Amino acid sequence: MKVLVTGGAGYIGAELCAGLARDARVKELVVYDVLDRGNYGLFMGAKLGGAKVRFVQGDVLDSRRLLQELAGCDMVYHLAAKVTTPFADAGSSQFEQVNHWGTAELVYAIEEAAPKARVAYLSSASVYGQGKGSALLPLKPSPRSAYGHSKLRGEAHMERLGDNQPVLILRSANVYGPGRCMRFDAVINRFLFQAHFQGRVTVRGSGEQRRPFIHVDAVVGTLLAALAPNNHSGTFDLVENSWSVLQLVEALRGLYPETELLFVDQHLELASMEVERDARLADLQPVRHATLAQDLGEMGGRMAW
Repeated sequence: MKVLVTGGAGYIGAELCAGLARDARVKELVVYDVLDRGNYGLFMGAKLGGAKVRFVQGDVLDSRRLLQELAGCDMVYHLAAKVTTPFADAGSSQFEQVNHWGTAELVYAIEEAAPKARVAYLSSASVYGQGKGSALLPLKPSPRSAYGHSKLRGEAHMERLGDNQPVLILRSANVYGPGRCMRFDAVINRFLFQAHFQGRVTVRGSGEQRRPFIHVDAVVGTLLAALAPNNHSGTFDLVENSWSVLQLVEALRGLYPETELLFVDQHLELASMEVERDARLADLQPVRHATLAQDLGEMGGRMAW
């Protein structure tokens, strides 16, 4: 089986590629990434399967390179995206270029070079905007950020591709947890870093705003499960829990009781959003039994000092 992963050197992509490299069903793994975030953690540590793994430094807007690399692919994971948290409107033109038009270029290339491949696209729960979101409800998503808009437009291209071949669209919650290319702008990871090394956590707004979350292991586990032939096609929510920012801080202070809280822009009413776990993914999404406090403790235990 030939597998290609766009964004393979990213936070989730690096962990996914490590799992795919260990899978005996994968005979050729193409790690496709432009490295614009400076993620080089993929290239360090345990080896990724030797000769069957090939890295390609390529842009999702490079249609010629995509056509070359997609030829003969049986499975395509599209993870490449421009992501900036928490300021998801900064550099809006880049969101549009990479997340929208980059996805369009990939879809065109798949149609031509890999028309029989199965496809998994990692979208975002940010397409819901605020309130309560669910892929099960016939409600039109209403994103509030440039990032959310760009991911929703990417979904539209994937849906068109899904008319002819199996496409799994996963609206992922905010991801947290350790990894080779861990992102420290993601809220839980950032809070843990601040509490562990700085003794202070900065909270924007009142802290009552809620967000959906999922551990990186659960995201990767779901994507790896999708490698096997399955009947999942369409749009799903990839979520474990919805927590308020204050709940995150409470869990952190249980581990770091001396942590100081600094509230910024407390007068602002920031968008709040909740998404429930999607029961339709029961056979793909692993069930984790660790509590938030246990997850934070495990992450803190892996800090250098």
